[in-house]
Amino acid sequence: MARHKTRQNAGRNIRLADPIQKDLAGIIQREIDVSRAGLITLTSVDLSPDYAHAKVYFTVIGAEPAVAASALNEKAGWFHSLLFKLLHIHTVPTLRFIHDEALERGLHLSKLIDQANRGDGRDTLPPPDEPDERD
Repeated sequence: MARHKTRQNAGRNIRLADPIQKDLAGIIQREIDVSRAGLITLTSVDLSPDYAHAKVYFTVIGAEPAVAASALNEKAGWFHSLLFKLLHIHTVPTLRFIHDEALERGLHLSKLIDQANRGDGRDTLPPPDEPDERD
């Protein structure tokens, strides 16, 4: 009975995802018009355990994320064929592009932390020298 060895596959997954991300970033830079889809940066590539599918996460500046995702997903088949020529692996995964919202969430949290540190009067906790009403 065969076992699924996740530790070995995790290392190979990373070794395959890195060159896919690097080569795909170069392809996108050459093939996608910046005026249409904005400046696209690939943040990560997640491969399925069988290496047949890849979720490619990206951020974009200068365009709406939905427009950039549409432009990328329209050309996903073309990118796949170009990757096949560049990479020397048996299975080149099908690509699906997903907007990475982690950067926006991080910026939002940073603003909230800055706002809390400034103490601009929007906090709900009483100042430390005033007694709490629950006492």
